[in-house]
Order: sequence, then C-alpha cells, then structure tokens
Amino acid sequence: MRPLLVFLTGVLLMLLAACGAAGQAPEPGAASTDASELTVLATTQQIADAVANVAGDNIALTILLGPGIDPHTYVPTESDIQTIQNADIIFYNGLHLEAQMERVFEQLAERADVTVVPVADQLDETSLLSWEPEAGLPYDPHVWNDVRLWTEVVFVISETLSEADPTNAETYQTNAETYVAELDELHQYILNGVEQIPQEQRVLITAHDAFGYFGRAYGLAVEAVQGLSTETEASTADVQALADIVAERVVPAIFIETTISPRTIEAVQEAVRAETGREVAIGGTLYSDAMGEPGSGADTYIGMMRHNVDTIVSALGTAAADTDE
Repeated sequence: MRPLLVFLTGVLLMLLAACGAAGQAPEPGAASTDASELTVLATTQQIADAVANVAGDNIALTILLGPGIDPHTYVPTESDIQTIQNADIIFYNGLHLEAQMERVFEQLAERADVTVVPVADQLDETSLLSWEPEAGLPYDPHVWNDVRLWTEVVFVISETLSEADPTNAETYQTNAETYVAELDELHQYILNGVEQIPQEQRVLITAHDAFGYFGRAYGLAVEAVQGLSTETEASTADVQALADIVAERVVPAIFIETTISPRTIEAVQEAVRAETGREVAIGGTLYSDAMGEPGSGADTYIGMMRHNVDTIVSALGTAAADTDE
C-alpha cells in the first residue's frame, strides 16, 4: 500500500473511531427526521439507483460518489466519514472497486450497529471475470455492465432491506420484482442493439477496461488502454499496443469515458493516424464507473445503459456502413 494511502486510511479510521466514541454524527442532507427510518448509504450511483428502486420512500438514502467521480481513486473526506458514521446500512460494490475505502468498510463490518454489504462479493464466483489473482485481486469489479448480473444485485439489496426492516419486506420484494422486469427489457434492448452492428465491427475500444462484462454478455470484443483499475497510468507501450489492434481490426470508432481524461484515447487516435494514415473516429462518450448528471438521461442505471449501447451502435454501425460505401 502506498505511504499516502496508508496515512489517509489511518486518519479516516481514527476519525471514524472518534465519531463512534462521541456517540453522534451530523445528519447527511438526505436524512429523515423519522428515527425509525433506515439510513442507507450507497457508494456508487449504480448501487444507489438500485436501492432507490427497491426501497422507494421507505428509507433515507445517501450517495457517496456522484457523476464523474472515479471510484477506483476516490479518497473519502471528513464529511464522508460523518455520513458513513450515520448509516444503518452501507452498500458498496466491493471486488476492490472502491480501493481507497475497502479497509474502512471491512472494519465497519465488524460493528454490530451497522450492516455493510459489498454487493458484487455476493455473486457466484463462477459468474465473475478474472483480474489479477496473483496480486490478490481475483475478480473484475465492473459487474453492473452485465444486466443479468445486476439483476442478482437487486435481489441482494432487497433481501438486505427486508431483513433490516421486516415491516416493509413485502414492499421491497414487490418493488424488486417490478424493477427486475424492467431490467429484463433492458437486457433484450441491448441484445437487439448490438445485433445492428456487423459482426466484424463488434470491437469496443475504451480508455480503461470497464466493459469486460458488457462484452461477454452482449458479444463484443473489448480492448482498453488502461487495465481494470485507473490507479495505474497508461504507458506509451499501452497506447501503441492498442493502436496496433485498431489498425489490424480496422476498428472504425473508439470511445472516451466520463470519469477518465480523454488524453489516452486521443493518443491512440494519433498513433493510428501515424501508423496507417487513417482517421479513427471518437465514437462518443460512455458512462463506465459513474452515471450521468441529473437530467442527462443517463442519471438512472437503465438510462445509462441505454445511452451506452445507443452510442456504441451508432458509432460502430454507422461507421461500418460508411466504410463499406
């Protein structure tokens, strides 16, 4: 663990312990004055959206990471500590997505007064993609990019809320089933969209490797400049290796992401230009580790996933048609 991260984590844990010793913490903005209402914290927007669909108005929900925030590198603030301290239930992704907060959540899980659930850790290991087992990072954390896996997460959330709040258990279960029906429609929508892309053009090139589950579920080859985490910077060799793939496969378009600087993808674009003389298009912006701003249309999980597939289909399908002309 890097020295700065060790220091920041130590400070966070000391502050958290101090808040616990004081026996109180300021209420987050979304907290209710109803003492019987569950206070729930979700780290990512994707998780928060699933919680909101299952819980409705029966809880006070706080989201830790907003639009454009990279969960791989986010370091919690003192106000985050206060929010965490106030939660009855914490849902986080797990599988080392929230790398800088993992130790904090693991220690919180040992307390009796809070329920801490790493939702992706609850999935069957055989359904997960590998990462770097030799480095203690066995599984790819970006599970939400396969709608079928995300459906399982919805049921994890429903079961957790039902156990914590039996009075509203039937509501949570009914809401989960309703939402899952919408997710089934979303899954089919994505399948239908990808069918519009010619088979040879189903190559998804992005800034970091967040779309492995998407590629496996919906039939695209996925390549990226950076690996599964954005903690490590891409090298010149990484850029050139990806440019070689783009050139060899005659990939018509590559994509930037909302949580990552466009510089690495633009570097791939320039490398392809230098290598082949061909201009590979920037196909658009994808939401990878965070959803969109309010009102963007990508501010719900379903809206985000529809935006991504529409962007991919438009860029790869249209570009392929233009290439054939």
